[in-house]
Amino acid sequence: MKSLLKFITCGSVDDGKSTLIGHMLYDAKLLFADQERALELDSRLGSRGGKIDYSLLLDGLLAEREQGITIDVAYRYFTTDHRSFIVADTPGHEEYTRNMAVGASFADLAVILVDATKGVITQTKRHARICSLMGIKHLVLAVNKMDLVGFDQRKFEHIKEDFFRTTAEFRLQSIQVIPVSATEGDNITKKSENTPWYEGLPLLSYLEQVDVHQTDEAKSFLMPIQRVCRPDHTFRGFQGQIEAGSIAVGDEVTTLPSREKAKVKRILVTDQERDSAYAGQPVTIQLDREVDVSRGCVFTTDHQVKEADSFSATILWMDDSVLTPGKNYLVKVGTKILPGTVTAITHKIDINTGNTVPADHIVKNELATCEFSLTDNIVFDSFEQYKSIGGFILIDRVTNMTSACGVIDQALQSSDRSLRLDTEVTRDVRAEQKGQNPLTLWFNGAVSEHATLVKEVEKRLVSTGYHTMLLENGQGESPRRLAEVAKLMNDAGLIALVSNDSLLDTDSVIARDIIGKEYIEVYVNGPVAGSSSTNDAHGNRKIEIDTSRSSVEEAANDVVKRIVKYLINQ
Repeated sequence: MKSLLKFITCGSVDDGKSTLIGHMLYDAKLLFADQERALELDSRLGSRGGKIDYSLLLDGLLAEREQGITIDVAYRYFTTDHRSFIVADTPGHEEYTRNMAVGASFADLAVILVDATKGVITQTKRHARICSLMGIKHLVLAVNKMDLVGFDQRKFEHIKEDFFRTTAEFRLQSIQVIPVSATEGDNITKKSENTPWYEGLPLLSYLEQVDVHQTDEAKSFLMPIQRVCRPDHTFRGFQGQIEAGSIAVGDEVTTLPSREKAKVKRILVTDQERDSAYAGQPVTIQLDREVDVSRGCVFTTDHQVKEADSFSATILWMDDSVLTPGKNYLVKVGTKILPGTVTAITHKIDINTGNTVPADHIVKNELATCEFSLTDNIVFDSFEQYKSIGGFILIDRVTNMTSACGVIDQALQSSDRSLRLDTEVTRDVRAEQKGQNPLTLWFNGAVSEHATLVKEVEKRLVSTGYHTMLLENGQGESPRRLAEVAKLMNDAGLIALVSNDSLLDTDSVIARDIIGKEYIEVYVNGPVAGSSSTNDAHGNRKIEIDTSRSSVEEAANDVVKRIVKYLINQ
């Protein structure tokens, strides 16, 4: 069976990415006859005076052909006598960096093109850093348009040295630099007579030979759970794709985060029963006993896999909006999705130099290191060890669009397990940055009423300019856990709004003891008509609301008015 190489082409606008791959497919006779004929016919109306425009093979969108640029990611599958390939031709324009990152996330190798007349530019450096962020360890620098500089070796060597300096800090396993002409075909599928000074392989030959596949034999078994399959009372199976290692019937696995152990009873690949399975296979696993497992949990035999509810990470910001501390998102790690917040921006990374720069906000296409806090623990490990649980995406809670992608650097000490690290950036500093005093508004009482009210209150606070985080225990979160997370939100300078389903007075007492003086209880459907504010025995403010005598909108306005007054008087 031939090995498979998944690679991308990237670089700046008009560096010739689509032309390079198109010419490679054409020269290697990897096109069907009708594709070849269509290319020749389309090229008559192209921009090359009737000569074959190889980019048309990959630029399929009308807008791409009209503008002469790549917008979307174009995937092509082809095979030679030595290897099979999947190539993603990614856009070079800065506006479409999001699409380039999507292509890089699947690849084993990147072919980065530079224009020989321009050399290494900012977009080249940005794409190289994104490739490194996405875990690509093998790069090919294709110095294109060598025909426009007379196949000058000194020019080539200068670009090569500049690129080596740019990538020196990356932990790459291989870099190959090849002088090419995508339009004329030099060093694409065969050695060019125009570069007698180049002693390496042409591009296609190099791609056929380069070894990019790390052995997974030494890695422990790991599989994020995508689905629990229970067609009837006699069968309960756990479905997912094995991300690393292998598993066999009789092996003992640990379920995370519950840390229960069980032995593998059966393994199904599609509907076929197997004795074992390995990385890359989608499987259904049945265990010899019942365990607490749902979507987002992880099966593993690696006891070093970590858990945390807060972590630092390096991200690529891909949203048109500006990222500032305190913003709330859905965080997807593996198959687990949890609400979370950006508690701090540590620094952003200068694309040209790689130096870190202090920052209090991030704009589109910038790389940065940030700190995140989640409402519950997630299972993770280093990106190099397990990509599926080492990387993550941020999802906008309103538009459901992907706002950022990133890799987890390390766990941070959480408030309920250990002391916070000593730092000059204190709670007061974070609060001053946001222009507010942190609070926790603890909503309890009649569940249906306060669940609606808390959302209305948050919308009004946000529209007034306050930074908030909404927490709820609708998915079984314990009040103690909610209080710990709310306290962490307060440490980040945020106003936490907690929708608590528990009706036990003891839970409110526990939450008040954990949160401290920032705790404010909002009791819904209290005995007082309208609303009132009191102080309890501990001196904490308590707001009582009777929603039977006012609309949700009126009650929300009343609560916000009292909260804002309280904040102003602090």
